[in-house]
Amino acid sequence: MMISYLVPVVLVLMLLAASIRILPEYKRGVVFFLGRFQAVKGPGLIIVIPGIQKMEVVDLRVITMDVPEQDVISQDNVTVKVNAVLYFRVVDPEKAIIQVEHFVSATSQLAQTTLRSVLGKHDLDEMLSERDKLNDDIQEIIDASAEGWGIKVANVEIKHVDLDESMIRAIARQAEAERERRAKVIHAEGELQASKKLVEAANVMSENPAALQLRYLQTMNDMSNKNASTIVVPLPIDLMEAFRHMAKGGGD
Repeated sequence: MMISYLVPVVLVLMLLAASIRILPEYKRGVVFFLGRFQAVKGPGLIIVIPGIQKMEVVDLRVITMDVPEQDVISQDNVTVKVNAVLYFRVVDPEKAIIQVEHFVSATSQLAQTTLRSVLGKHDLDEMLSERDKLNDDIQEIIDASAEGWGIKVANVEIKHVDLDESMIRAIARQAEAERERRAKVIHAEGELQASKKLVEAANVMSENPAALQLRYLQTMNDMSNKNASTIVVPLPIDLMEAFRHMAKGGGD
């Protein structure tokens, strides 16, 4: 008699144990009744009838995904290897389960193709200098495509842009040439400014002969302070003016 009552009790307990699900705060359960979508349940205690109902559990926390290294040909025909990291989360568990098979894998494939497509439209210099803009463009495209799967892309970050050794040397030569060009331009600008100042100084001295005399004496003083074997014999400016007047008189 006891065995006849014990068997049903054990079956009922096993059925209850198989029916009880406990979901934490960061998970939701998508429940199907006879294969049809019924509801999204959780968190807390969930009762699922075995054989009639089925529940798929979805994690709502942000998922960090490494986008594998991709071979990208830039717009200026430079081959680079680029990898990135993607941050996304499920905002609609129903769509994440029903609209796409294995939403994590689908998002990974979408991120890889988008990374190659977006970076292929830019030059190498833009990849290296405008990384924030490229991150925003990639995030916007992935987010728009994954929205129908109930997924929200929080952020995309390009981690590495690897170049061949030959390209690294070419970039180094380009940077060196650019620095030389800037040095020559700065030197030319300095010469131009100096020539303008010399013209202004000459105009001032031509208006006042005494200024020319003072400059002449200062130049002689600077030359005398140097340790040189050259002998300099100063010649008065007035004497030079007299010779100049005499030469004009003789010519007349």
